[in-house]
Amino acid sequence: MLFCALSAAGGLALAVCQWLIYMYAPLERTMGLVQKIFYLHLPMAWWSMASFLVVCVAGAAYLKTRNRVWDNLAAAAAELGVLLATLALLTGSIWARHSWGVWWTWDPRLTTTLVMWFLYAGYLVFRQQDLTPERKAALCAVIGIVAFIDVPLVFLSARLWHSLHPAVFAAKGGGLEPEMRLTALACVLAFGFLWAGLIGLRATQLRQADRLTAIEEV
Repeated sequence: MLFCALSAAGGLALAVCQWLIYMYAPLERTMGLVQKIFYLHLPMAWWSMASFLVVCVAGAAYLKTRNRVWDNLAAAAAELGVLLATLALLTGSIWARHSWGVWWTWDPRLTTTLVMWFLYAGYLVFRQQDLTPERKAALCAVIGIVAFIDVPLVFLSARLWHSLHPAVFAAKGGGLEPEMRLTALACVLAFGFLWAGLIGLRATQLRQADRLTAIEEV
């Protein structure tokens, strides 16, 4: 019930955010209307990385406790994280096409994000392997922990290496009007409610699937 409420709250909050994006936040002088994709791109990118943090922490917890609850949580977070990372890459490409004149460039932020996507997409593929549940959960936990090494690199890439990504300018304190900052924060929070609800619902679904499998084996 809690996860349904969180998902519903996130959906309603995102509906309110549409008014903030298109009516409250001012039009960016250089990029114009296309800049408003930022308000979806940013939260999807941030919550994808939060998802992979959950994968890492849940994987470590599974290795310590061998409790399937943690494995189900890691699986749910990985699925949602890959979805959000995919959408972040797609919206980023649309933004790049308008800003840089190309759909893709090997900018450090984009490159490390693509590597992150491949790592966790591979994680999901590995979860489909025909192994015993315990062995698969343990191996996936290790993969999820090791793959997380790339996530801080994604976050820091625009600061560590020469980059044209807008995050560079944000780190230097430039760019956003107060209305834009408020709208971006509202979108991040709205996505957060939806993110928590969806992960909780998916983890519950996986836990119920485990119970059904156990009943069938009796």
